[in-house]
Amino acid sequence: MLGTSVDVDHVNNLGWTALLEAVILGNGGPAYTQIVRLLVDAGANVNIEDRGGVTALQHARRSGYTEIVAILDAAKR
Repeated sequence: MLGTSVDVDHVNNLGWTALLEAVILGNGGPAYTQIVRLLVDAGANVNIEDRGGVTALQHARRSGYTEIVAILDAAKR
């Protein structure tokens, strides 16, 4: 885990963390994959759900973001 004073699990007004935003608003490409990797390395909780009860991993699976799915799936263990 990388050291940071930033709350990587902060939930915004939409009920999203940065991790959820990177998956929901991203396109699954290299830049968003790197963002997800950095957030996970910084200790982001991959099990936080949006207001609909859906995790970033579930969103990534639905969108077909295979590299992001692999990162999130490995991190949830």
